Amino acid sequence: MTLSREEREEFLAEPHVGALSVVERPDQAPLTVPIWYQYEPGGEVWIATAPDARKTQAIRRAGHFGLMVERSAPTTRYVSVRGPVVRIEPGSPELSRELAQRYIPAARVEEYLEFERKHIGAQLIIYMRPERWLSSDLGPEW
Repeated sequence: MTLSREEREEFLAEPHVGALSVVERPDQAPLTVPIWYQYEPGGEVWIATAPDARKTQAIRRAGHFGLMVERSAPTTRYVSVRGPVVRIEPGSPELSRELAQRYIPAARVEEYLEFERKHIGAQLIIYMRPERWLSSDLGPEW
């Protein structure tokens, strides 16, 4: 069953690990990688990524990307969204904290942020405007 607009936006706003897809080369299948993301209903999706990452380069060339999130319990449900990149900005400690707090247990956020500073380095924030949505919930009895 297709989700309503409110249901799909609420589901996307939950902290799922996303599968980001972007065309890297037109003669190959899309580059697809797991990624943390942020979204609030009615807003833009944003991701943090290294400036020289393959996905960053592919997103810059393509000008758009897709993101799919799913769960398997209590029902099998997914939301897939595609759209154009609307801006790319330098990352910030505040955005790093926001994303870490979404995915990391509270007691380990500071530890993760220190790891990010030492081992991951500078990030870019890429914002995408959701334009095309696919969604489904297969219910509890598939």
